[in-house]
Amino acid sequence: MSQFTKTAIRSSLIRLLEEKPLNKISVMDIARDCGINRNTFYYHYSDIPALLEEFVREESDAIIRKYPSIETLEEGVKAVLEFALNRKTAVMHIYHSVNREVFEMYLWRVLDYVTRNYLKTILGERSLQEEDMETMATSLKSICFGFIADWMEKDMSDEQLGTFSRFCELAKGELEVLLNRCRRV
Repeated sequence: MSQFTKTAIRSSLIRLLEEKPLNKISVMDIARDCGINRNTFYYHYSDIPALLEEFVREESDAIIRKYPSIETLEEGVKAVLEFALNRKTAVMHIYHSVNREVFEMYLWRVLDYVTRNYLKTILGERSLQEEDMETMATSLKSICFGFIADWMEKDMSDEQLGTFSRFCELAKGELEVLLNRCRRV
């Protein structure tokens, strides 16, 4: 029953985020929406930010589970964008809230997974010194984060998606050149 209640509470939060900004949602609104009392909410979560963090963490974990391997950087970033587009209004309300850092923290986590998994895919049997691997992963993650942040700032416009796709097209082969410059283990 406990997991059912937690799922209902998370579902209510998302439903309400589709209707209004996070700062306009109260514990009472969530409780009313899912048919529980406030004490039941507080039994499961200390406050709305704790609920929000659990939701974002679980969604980032789901993205990681769904993509055990990443063939292209564009594929990995599109997985993140797909999540955001499926809940566009809710995600925009989170992004434009005081809890934005929670969203960004887990976005960094997912992008770290995406970039490292992608690098492992293109490296194949080759390996790099740890310092070079960190440099490459951090650089790719930062580029992806920048594109996504710009996309979010522009209300998830299709034009920005095209910009990232075009970047990936223009950058084809460049990563291989950079990897060839790295020191091998």
